[in-house]
Amino acid sequence: MKVAGELRDFMARLGHDFARPELLIRALTHGSVASPTRPDNQRLEFLGDRVLGLTIAEALFRADRAASEGQLAPRYNTLVRGETCAEIAREIGLGDVLKLGRSEMMSGGRRKEALLADAMEAVLAAIYLDAGFATAQAVVLNLWADRLDNVEDDARDAKTALQEWAQAKGMTPPKYAVTGRKGPDHAPEFEITVTLDDGQSAVASGKGTKRSIEQAAATELLKLIGA
Repeated sequence: MKVAGELRDFMARLGHDFARPELLIRALTHGSVASPTRPDNQRLEFLGDRVLGLTIAEALFRADRAASEGQLAPRYNTLVRGETCAEIAREIGLGDVLKLGRSEMMSGGRRKEALLADAMEAVLAAIYLDAGFATAQAVVLNLWADRLDNVEDDARDAKTALQEWAQAKGMTPPKYAVTGRKGPDHAPEFEITVTLDDGQSAVASGKGTKRSIEQAAATELLKLIGA
C-alpha cells in the first residue's frame, strides 16, 4: 500500500514504520468520516488503552521496587490519563494527520483534547497489531520517557495534596463542580468550584481542560487553608 508523504513523516515522529499502513489509517479515522467500508478508530482505542496501561504499569513496577500500591496508583493515573495522551499526540503532530469530517474540522477537531487522546490510544493499538507488544511497548516507553522520569513530581499535584489534607482532617474528598462555562466547544472556558466538608471553598476559571481548572481551584483552596 502506497503511503502519503504526511503519513511517512508522522511514522518517523512516532518511531514506527508500519508494515500494514492500513492499520495506521484506521487508527487516525474519526467517526465523523467513517463509513461501512471505512471503519473508525473506536475499537482500536479500546485495545490501545490496554496496551498503554500494561506498559506503564510494568514500567512503574520495575522502576521503583520499593513503592507501595498506594504510591504507584497516582503515578499510573497521571501517565495514562487523557490529558497526558493528548499532550503526547500534540508533540508528535497527530492532529495534523487525523481523518475528520468537514463539520468536525470546522469545530476545531484537530485540537480537541478527547479526540486526540482517543486517537493516540488507537495508534498504539495499531502498532501492537502491526508488530506485536514488544514494539508497541518500546514506542510507549520512548514517547513517555520524560514523563516517566518526572512522574513523582507530576503525581503530587494540587488535587492530590488537597485530598490528602482533607483525609488527614477526617473529611471526605473535596467536591469539584462546574459552576460556569463559556466559549466554543473546541476552546471552552470553565469556572470550577471546589468545596470541603466544612464549607470552605475556592473558585478558579480559565481556558483548558476541566482537570487543569480543577488543579487551579485546588491550588487556591490550599492557599486559603494555609496548607
